[in-house]
Amino acid sequence: MAPGTFDRATALARLRDTSFDVVVIGGGITGAGVALDAASRGLRTALVERDDFASGTSSKSSKLVHGGLRYLQQGDIRLVYEALAERQRLRRNAPHLVRVLPFLLPIFTRDGLFNRKLAWALGKAMWMYDLTGGARIGKLHKRLSTEDALEYMPTLPADRLAGAYLYYDAATDDARLTLTVARTAALDHGAVVVNRAGVVGLSAGNDGRLDGVSVDVDGEIIEVSTSTVVSATGVWADELRGLGQSDPADTIRPAKGIHITVPWDRIRNEIAAVVPVPGDRRSVFVVPWGDQTYIGTTDTDYDGPLDDPRCTPDDIAYLLGAINGSVDVPITVDDITGTWAGLRPLVKTGGSGRTADLSRRHRVQVHDDGLVSITGGKLTTYREMAADTVDTVVAQLGDRVRGRIAKRSRTNKLALRGAEGFDAARDAADDPVSTHLVERYGGEARTLIAMIDHDPSLGHRLSPDHPFVRAEVRYAVRYEMATCVDDVLTRRVPLRLRDAAASVAVADEVAELMGADLGWTTDERDAQAEAHRAAVAAERRSASLPAVDATAVGS
Repeated sequence: MAPGTFDRATALARLRDTSFDVVVIGGGITGAGVALDAASRGLRTALVERDDFASGTSSKSSKLVHGGLRYLQQGDIRLVYEALAERQRLRRNAPHLVRVLPFLLPIFTRDGLFNRKLAWALGKAMWMYDLTGGARIGKLHKRLSTEDALEYMPTLPADRLAGAYLYYDAATDDARLTLTVARTAALDHGAVVVNRAGVVGLSAGNDGRLDGVSVDVDGEIIEVSTSTVVSATGVWADELRGLGQSDPADTIRPAKGIHITVPWDRIRNEIAAVVPVPGDRRSVFVVPWGDQTYIGTTDTDYDGPLDDPRCTPDDIAYLLGAINGSVDVPITVDDITGTWAGLRPLVKTGGSGRTADLSRRHRVQVHDDGLVSITGGKLTTYREMAADTVDTVVAQLGDRVRGRIAKRSRTNKLALRGAEGFDAARDAADDPVSTHLVERYGGEARTLIAMIDHDPSLGHRLSPDHPFVRAEVRYAVRYEMATCVDDVLTRRVPLRLRDAAASVAVADEVAELMGADLGWTTDERDAQAEAHRAAVAAERRSASLPAVDATAVGS
């Protein structure tokens, strides 16, 4: 397909008028990856997302691109190897979105005693991680003294610390990575990509195989013709199957993971850390995030509403117990500035063991009606998951596409939007605003910088305590298909995750900026801002956290 646009109205017109080779359902990282892989091979591709891009699991991860030390400890060496290879590809294909992040692995004494067996086991795990692929990042792990460890994280309890290990992984903005993959599919490879487009039906031909998708867009039902359908719907995979010809299934075991955000100066970790959970066999990440640090994740069975997982007081207590077992000044609920909860779409394997012990491998299936589903997996391996899925689609299509598409995946070395021009833009950035924009948008920051040159007020910060500027709101509407205030403040500019009080404080300003482009009335702007404030308030109540005081922000 020829290069296209990332304009919603244009995409909807093409959705009505085009017959596709493949329609991908689900706009998380997996669906976006499938759309990019398919479109880059030359398949006529559409992606439809019921809500917003990355609004489910893909904006609520630990925001790490990593192999996973615990998967190595579980003996899944192949998964770690594959994930670390994908980490390296992402660093090459999206250098503006994936950054190297050092990790501290502290070694604690117990009752004043140093467990040499545990330290030896950790050292062995570090070498295995390097040999499995960790060393591709260009650095090997090292053993640190207690003094060196405290330099990286001075709040560690010095009286119980017996040194640490330092190793290297990578981090990303998961929602922005997802959005960038979707934009690359549309802008560079012609995929039709639409949010706020929920699938309400699947149709089949006389042979019983799917040949169409019914999509509800703003109350209008659009019948989309397609040769194949891919379900990349994560925890909603079983629900989607119920719309087709196949019998409904029970294949997904949702696992809830939550994170909390606290002011960075409460922990003062210069790098990320992995700390043990007292009384459990798990660890949690402690990751610096600008002026905040986030802590997570939990990993528990979930049987509540899939559309709105919430943090609970028990979730909060678990993470506070974890961090307070590893710092010398207690963190309390009053310190928590933000939270997020997401559901991992783990594949059921039988038994009733802990979700933490379930495999993160993905599975591609072809169902009786021809529906191709991709389930399981993890953020880091999305490209490999997508390639496997599209291989299956191509096999399904057979002679219908033979000779006009690339049979094999082309995404191994395919740069994402913003990678081109990133180095030059970073070298040219000569002030804090342009530096911030280049680090978030790569080479595409030139568009935002041009906006600010035209209207300097767009260079002003939304919140005095955070680096995000007004131009990012306007860019989100014009170039990133943002349709509501929450699209911006939760995913495009993630203030809600970092600092709920700051997020509600700027909701009116964001609604005003968006409304100028979207033609909102004053009442519509007020309603949008109020909806965001209400969502944040409900989130805080569910977790029994103090209500935020927006008037105190920046005071």
